[in-house]
Amino acid sequence: MSDASGVGLSVTVRLRMSSHDAHYGGNLVDGARMLGLFGDVATELLIRLDGDEGLFRAYDAVEFLAPVYAGDYIEAQGTITQVGNTSRKMSFEARKVIRAAPELNDSAAELLSPPVIVCRASGTCVTPKDKQRRKP
Repeated sequence: MSDASGVGLSVTVRLRMSSHDAHYGGNLVDGARMLGLFGDVATELLIRLDGDEGLFRAYDAVEFLAPVYAGDYIEAQGTITQVGNTSRKMSFEARKVIRAAPELNDSAAELLSPPVIVCRASGTCVTPKDKQRRKP
């Protein structure tokens, strides 16, 4: 739930990392893939708040905390933490909710409880005034 300004507005996406996402040996997924997910989440947050895709201006901080492999299911969440005139500060977290378990067999997987936090970030997006169709 968010307040009238949009602070607290949150969006979550979940998807499976495929072999196409694996960039390194051992089916390791490139950390930049998490940033791509955060960009998608930020875009949806801006559409919900402003009625416009806006622009991602900068990341303030990024922490890669655990490896991600092809076959893992990742849940990426973003939350608006501050709304300015045109800027929207956001925080992001990506969690591994299901882990592929190829050591057991080709199709084995494990539900992770609790999920493993694989990446955290914060950043700022901008929606120019003339593009804002919904006024908080």
